[in-house]
Amino acid sequence: MATEKLFIGRKVRGLRENARATQAQFAERLGISASYLNQIENNQRPVSASVLVTLVEKFQLDMAELATGENDRLVSAVREALKDPLFMNYEPGLQELKLIAQNAPGFAHALLRAHQAYRQNSEQLVQLDDRLGRGTAQVERTPYEEVRDFFHFVDNYVAEIDLLAEELAQELEIEGGETYGILAAHLRSRYGIHITRTEAGGLIRHFDPAGKTLALSSYMAAPTRSFQLALQIAQLHAGASIDRLLAGAGFRNAEAAEICRIGLHNYFAAALILPYGRFHRAAQELRHDLELLAVRFGASLEQVAHRLSTLQRPGLKGVPIFFAKIDRAGNIAKRHSATRLQFARFGAACPLWNIHQAFESSDRIVRQLAETPDGVRYLSIATQIEKAGAGFNTERPRYAIALGCEISHAQNFVYADTLDLGNSASFKPIGISCRVCERVDCVQRAVPPLKRKLQFDHLSRGALPYSIADF
Repeated sequence: MATEKLFIGRKVRGLRENARATQAQFAERLGISASYLNQIENNQRPVSASVLVTLVEKFQLDMAELATGENDRLVSAVREALKDPLFMNYEPGLQELKLIAQNAPGFAHALLRAHQAYRQNSEQLVQLDDRLGRGTAQVERTPYEEVRDFFHFVDNYVAEIDLLAEELAQELEIEGGETYGILAAHLRSRYGIHITRTEAGGLIRHFDPAGKTLALSSYMAAPTRSFQLALQIAQLHAGASIDRLLAGAGFRNAEAAEICRIGLHNYFAAALILPYGRFHRAAQELRHDLELLAVRFGASLEQVAHRLSTLQRPGLKGVPIFFAKIDRAGNIAKRHSATRLQFARFGAACPLWNIHQAFESSDRIVRQLAETPDGVRYLSIATQIEKAGAGFNTERPRYAIALGCEISHAQNFVYADTLDLGNSASFKPIGISCRVCERVDCVQRAVPPLKRKLQFDHLSRGALPYSIADF
């Protein structure tokens, strides 16, 4: 099998600029000519095996980053956007898309922002008739989507916040298990803050800066109580760092920045309770057993699963996984993928994916071997989670979470045991979303795929009232 050529010009240029070397100086250290280095940096020639080895040895180039990451996410996002009929059936090849992601990532991001704005404007215009006479329709980019993309394109790993939280965890000697007492003592000794309980309905926490009291709901589960203490510490301990990150993020309005601030507070809290190094080692030792990890660190299943998706530290990366959280309607509330599986930016999740089955399986963890239309195979595990309520009459929101990996990493998961990974018949075909899935024989299809013509036979019908024409 031919090895895929590596065009990593921007990464090589970044290594050279960090070393403050000219092309001639850097080429000499690599043992190549300056003209060859120039061609590499401009993605006119691929990196040879010998140059790649030198980059790894001398400049700590992380090989794991070359397998997936920013380029793959950009390619996937641009490819989905171009499925829109707006682009008049323009379908660039995969190599062309890769070159765009490698050479012009800024242009690719601009295209995605423009397409997102177009979709939102179109949705607003559809409702315009209903709004006429009641004021002018306001067309704005959704801040939530902007923040989602911020975390997506930093690979769900924020180094400054993660390292800051781990340093504090080491100082407080957080090693797993019950952390509530440690965090409460830290708030009291460092900031003079005392913890109280509140019976106020619907209120999870309330901080009174003047009175230096933090009131927590009396009805929260233990992992949630610890997380809320860690969240308060995040606001106090990481405030300056988060301000710097937000200042450089380039959000278009204050609302997006504040949504991101909440996300970064949550990120710090998770990194404090589940310190990177210890959690990374435990995940390997316990083979990603969610329930054992939750018990060891005094965390919830969702906290553990979400934290696994952030193990992207250069030089100490975890197994590349995908993670998602959905509601019963199939809306994706959280998503991240360090694998080749990229979630749809618009629309609901594929109904054949086992994350939906989790709603039918109570608190059991369900397993699935799945194959996407591009032929990549995955191990997917899913379970239902329920937000605790305060009494019989309280609404209890239910969600399902799923995480998994490409099948080449399945041996690192306890959930792969007893599954027949070598049998092609064991893998269930799933897609990303109906609008971009090219499978023509899926009985669960909700809408036709974009850019495919439909055929109709009024004399007979199958599972669908139409058939999908070949390209």
